[in-house]
Amino acid sequence: MGHAFFTLSLGMGAIMTYGSYLSERTAILPTVVAIATVDTLVALLAGIAIFPLVFSYGLTPGAGPGLIFETLPLAFGQMPGGAFFGTLFFILVVFAAWTSTISIIEPAVAWLVENHRYSRPRACVVIGVVTWTIGIATVLSFNTWQDYKLFGKTAFEAIDFLTASILLPLGGLSIALFAGWVMSERVVRGELSLSQAWLYRAWYVLIRYVAPLGIGLVFLNLLGIV
Repeated sequence: MGHAFFTLSLGMGAIMTYGSYLSERTAILPTVVAIATVDTLVALLAGIAIFPLVFSYGLTPGAGPGLIFETLPLAFGQMPGGAFFGTLFFILVVFAAWTSTISIIEPAVAWLVENHRYSRPRACVVIGVVTWTIGIATVLSFNTWQDYKLFGKTAFEAIDFLTASILLPLGGLSIALFAGWVMSERVVRGELSLSQAWLYRAWYVLIRYVAPLGIGLVFLNLLGIV
């Protein structure tokens, strides 16, 4: 579930921003079901592809983000054709990072454009420079700044913990509470096109009670409490 928060951009506003750009004739329910299904299948395929490689070479499967930059290069270095497959893998990682960056900065870009009358190119440059500057700290935390730590964590680990373990679950919890307890039934039915009463009641129970409870458990688990 923590992985789903990241890959679906839940809690960070990206998926809501993209949703706001959709036509009013777009059916939200089938769309989100398709997105969640494809995302889960891709994640399972990635696990099937990567973790056998990790286990075959006796590497640490729970290395987290460091698995990509520290553990997997060792595995590629030991396998036949490792230089080719390693290069191809990291080229794909670059493309994945670019597409993720576009979606993640979109809420901030849209906010500057709509609330502060920035032109879109200017907003993209401003947000891009800010995120690039923060990103430099994460890169240096693997070498030059690796001995500088905050609460026992490097810059990369601290930013990863703050975003993935705290901000994403809190953002998702806030969205669920707002949708379930603040939005009116008329607005929800109109946006989701839930004409069947039982379907609306099922959504109502899920968003009001099940989702906050599940998100709370994920949050406590990421913090190491449960």
